[in-house]
Amino acid sequence: MESSAKDKPSHYHAFMTDAERWHKQFKNFARANRKHSTEAENALWQLVRGNKLGLRFRRQHAIEQFIVDFVCLPAWLIIEVDGEYHSDIEQAEYDGGRTHRLQELGFSIQRFSNGEVLQ
Repeated sequence: MESSAKDKPSHYHAFMTDAERWHKQFKNFARANRKHSTEAENALWQLVRGNKLGLRFRRQHAIEQFIVDFVCLPAWLIIEVDGEYHSDIEQAEYDGGRTHRLQELGFSIQRFSNGEVLQ
């Protein structure tokens, strides 16, 4: 069941995972992902960073047990930039479950391939 904007909390938090999980598992992983992002992720980041679209985006942001590529919290929008390994059957199954859980939380998810972003 898809949530409407009125069903979503009127406020949101910068951290959407618990502090222990963030410090033990995600902080260094997210930092490394930002530091070693793909060409497509860098290109998209240059388009959305600094409120260029009128809303703030975060990259490599933890939501529950997931780290998403980009999220706009006020719009409840997640953007994922997928490399070749996302076409692997096991990865595609994982991505499907992950997408389902994030949608249950109220997020809209848009997925783009690296090629789509770079074109």
